[in-house]
Amino acid sequence: MIFLSLFYTFFLIGLFGFGGGYGMISLIQTQVVYEHHWMTSAEFTNIIAISQITPGPIGINTATYCGYTAVYNLTGDTWLAILGSCTATFALMFPCFVLMIVISKLFMKYMNTSLVQSIFLGLRPAVVGLLAAATLLLANKENFSTPDNPWQFYISIFLFAATFVGTKWVGINPIRMIVYAAFAGLVLL
Repeated sequence: MIFLSLFYTFFLIGLFGFGGGYGMISLIQTQVVYEHHWMTSAEFTNIIAISQITPGPIGINTATYCGYTAVYNLTGDTWLAILGSCTATFALMFPCFVLMIVISKLFMKYMNTSLVQSIFLGLRPAVVGLLAAATLLLANKENFSTPDNPWQFYISIFLFAATFVGTKWVGINPIRMIVYAAFAGLVLL
């Protein structure tokens, strides 16, 4: 039963998850944490961290790790959890694969029409909204602690600000910033 539910959930996310992997994060979190209760918010936060440092698209990585964690939490069986990973990953990618084939054929033919241009104008704010929702959903106590633990809270805020400034204005490579933040977290936290 979990495999059908996983497939259906990630199929819908793949079908309606505009904005790429980061845009899908809020959709995935809503489904796996709040709707189905397959994992805790802390587990999901760890999955996002691992998905970001693992090579590949973050949406697919997140689906893979969520499928594994969801099945493992319910069954405790590693082999079934691996099948859960495959199910969630395939379900997420399948609608994207089919839609990209269809859209690429149609887009080349109709890309200069006013209808297609209007659709893209409507999708842009929705994508920005999904990215903002993903950002706000990850700004929780699992990631930043609380002011009750001032050392961890202020170090987390400092690392966030330093990473933002480092990548946005100083121009430090994001991969280096990940390594620097990991080292700072290891030393300071």
